[in-house]
Amino acid sequence: MVVKNVCCIGAGYVGGPTCSVIAWKCPDIQVHVVDVSQVRIKQWNSDKLPIYEPGLDEVVKECLGRNLFFSNDIDQAVREADLIFISVNTPSKTYGIGKGRAADLKHIELCARKIAEVAEGHKIVVEKSTVPVRAAESIAHILSANTKPGVSFQVLSNPEFLAEGTAIENLLNPDRVLIGGEESAEGEAAVGELTWIYHHWVPQHNIITLSTWSSELSKLASNAFLAQRVSSINAISALCEATGADVSQVAHAVGKDSRIGSKFLQASVGFGGSCFQKDLLNLVYIAECLNLHEVATYWQQVTDMNEYQRTRFAKRIIGCLFNTVTDKTLAVFGFAFKKNTGDTRESPARFVCSHLLEEGARLNIYDPKVERQQIESDLTSTRATNDPERIEKLIHIYTDPYQAVIDAHAIVILTEWDEFKTYDYKKMLSVMKKPAFLFDGRKIIDHQAVMNLGYHTETIGKRFTRNTLLRSSGADL
Repeated sequence: MVVKNVCCIGAGYVGGPTCSVIAWKCPDIQVHVVDVSQVRIKQWNSDKLPIYEPGLDEVVKECLGRNLFFSNDIDQAVREADLIFISVNTPSKTYGIGKGRAADLKHIELCARKIAEVAEGHKIVVEKSTVPVRAAESIAHILSANTKPGVSFQVLSNPEFLAEGTAIENLLNPDRVLIGGEESAEGEAAVGELTWIYHHWVPQHNIITLSTWSSELSKLASNAFLAQRVSSINAISALCEATGADVSQVAHAVGKDSRIGSKFLQASVGFGGSCFQKDLLNLVYIAECLNLHEVATYWQQVTDMNEYQRTRFAKRIIGCLFNTVTDKTLAVFGFAFKKNTGDTRESPARFVCSHLLEEGARLNIYDPKVERQQIESDLTSTRATNDPERIEKLIHIYTDPYQAVIDAHAIVILTEWDEFKTYDYKKMLSVMKKPAFLFDGRKIIDHQAVMNLGYHTETIGKRFTRNTLLRSSGADL
């Protein structure tokens, strides 16, 4: 079988960009991305895409209507496809056994049942969503239990390794592409078909074929290792603040060791996004279910350290501001979990802001890509607060950072947007309350320069000797 038609169920952060790049690099393949959300599909077919990723607009514009199509007609797309990607959300469960840790696979199961219901002929079904080990086995079981005469399936695992903000670059120049399949002649043939698609632009040495189970676990393990590095350097940052060391200097020294390397050693207010926290907790849950309690405890500490870092930063802000932020205005720069994305899932900014709001702070929030409605929803949801009406009165969303700082007691940087480095902080200082504070949770500002302007400056993993104003009033938190 030669793949001529590809379908992707799920038009989100993974499915949309992945299939757009496939359409761009494989003009001989028809690519249909389908989703139950009419709003999302309408956005993909408009000039304003539902997600922001550098380079994505150009790719979609070139392919849309040629060999890339977005629609709500799931049945037709599945019937016509030779290969079907399942790329739907797999959040942590919010109910029942495994609540808060186990992956919720209800959308995966619904996709499998839909494929079994409407498929005709032979189909290759590719698990693209991040799932627990042996989820492909569950998909295969559902498909085989509902197979009709003349219909057959092969299930593959092809986990994504995209970093938001660089997703298109990750897709075009991947470190590796994992393809896991059944160890049989039919399974190897299916792996070969998916490999052929990636061969359009990915070198053979970057395509790794392995068992389905190894492929699934490799995804969870990769994110766990990356999150572990972030939590490790953040743990060191707390030691640096207590001892007078500089975490940036320590990270540089550690990263020079070729066995360790320098990536993911940037101390910050914590990691976020849709993957790290969810995959870590999923790994913890799997280990617990397998009675590997020491393993579960080990990986739980990685996410516990992340929560500690966020809370520690919020308490440090409060401590520096005379141990109270009640009715004080704080200008918050950044709400996305990282730069070059509008995604706020598990963003450290959400947690820090919620902590400050519970203490009665008034927040003027600016982010260049996150929509007003998203910020308001994140901070007033039942997950974030028990008193949404009170929180609504405390938050104001701005489209101009220079307006956000007027009469503010402090600037709090929570996302590492490049534009924050270019602001006229002298101009901002002139309209702020005095003494003016600047809390850099991402270590991106020239701290000496803003201290020379007159800001009391705090950052992650370093203490400044000139900041002596409040040392005796609790700022050592």
